[in-house]
Amino acid sequence: MTDIKLYGPFCEIVTMDGLSLHGPLQDHELPVIRNAGIVVQDGKVLDIGGYHQLFKKYAAAERVLTETKHQVVVPAFIDCHTHICWAGNRANDYAMRVSGKSYLEIAKAGGGIMDTVLATRSATQEELVTLILKRTESLLAQGVAIVEVKSGYGLDLDNELKMLRAIKETNNHTSAKLIPTFLGAHIRPKDFEGTHKKYLAYLVNEVAPRVLEEGLAKRADIFVEEGAFDIELSEWYIKEMQKLGFEMTVHADQFSSGGASLAVETGCISADHLESIDEHSITKFRNSKTVAIALPGASLGLGMAFTPCRQLLDNDACVAIATDWNPGSAPMGHLLAQASIIGANEKMSIAETLAAITYRSAYALRVNAGTIRIGDNARFTVYEGDDFRNIFYSQGQLHPTHTIIGDECIQH
Repeated sequence: MTDIKLYGPFCEIVTMDGLSLHGPLQDHELPVIRNAGIVVQDGKVLDIGGYHQLFKKYAAAERVLTETKHQVVVPAFIDCHTHICWAGNRANDYAMRVSGKSYLEIAKAGGGIMDTVLATRSATQEELVTLILKRTESLLAQGVAIVEVKSGYGLDLDNELKMLRAIKETNNHTSAKLIPTFLGAHIRPKDFEGTHKKYLAYLVNEVAPRVLEEGLAKRADIFVEEGAFDIELSEWYIKEMQKLGFEMTVHADQFSSGGASLAVETGCISADHLESIDEHSITKFRNSKTVAIALPGASLGLGMAFTPCRQLLDNDACVAIATDWNPGSAPMGHLLAQASIIGANEKMSIAETLAAITYRSAYALRVNAGTIRIGDNARFTVYEGDDFRNIFYSQGQLHPTHTIIGDECIQH
């Protein structure tokens, strides 16, 4: 049994096993194992239970993390919406925004997404890999083991492929798992000669097939909003991309409503943002497989209201939380701080907030993760202390000591 590792002892292990994907959660529902350990073999969870029983049962196992008496464990976090593949800097946008300019006014003045597009087009694939890796390692140090990463700052065939290739290459250099999303439909670039419809047709007919051919992404996204793509065009694009075999997600209801309803009606796997969602659209998430993803980093970055998570949960939505880490509207990139802040503002229980960055976020990506169960791939994060609630109580100031991914124990 020398290839078996016994982690612990831990004061608490919060497994998140057996909880509902949809609707409200109370803290007393959380499955917490006390005075416990986790046994890992070949990168998978072999056993969980009382530490002393595991100690006897796996007498020859390697003992790991035995030096600290007070430790708690939660599933490693999942950031299910990021834009961490970019080059350049948008500090000027930030200065304009805090001086009173709106997101759309900044874009019309030459800032916004196109500013990042020009910088990203100028970067080499190798430079993008370096930048993605730096941001990924920052998330990993926060206990984030799975990160969704979008393209969308290339907006033509060569540069969208360059971004997605860089994301794929970065997976070879990090212990975290990166999940790519093709966001060619971020905006219509200013240098494209043709209508919004012709640009989306170009993506469907010329870019998306190459993405599939090279195996660069099976997920795709579209920004449904003024200044990007309207409801009618977005519906056409979603259905055409689904015909090609893409799982679709939508940037929806950030500044105006309509996109969230479209996402649910067309069977998208998630609708992300939702700061401006209306009451009717909220009710559509009841019994829906479409995940409502809140992006509090954008609310903080733009000075906007938060996504109405409480209302969504009370309407039995599956609610996830992600950073939206990007160079313009959400430059913070700190998942736990953002989740804690929106949780406090939206009166989410600790159970709901933890679910939103673990197994419910995993469901938004359609990956099997976010729990600690026998047979799961080992992905869990360790904090000092004897009460897991302190992770959220400290609002991002309590940092993990270790993250276990497979057979690797990463010390932070």
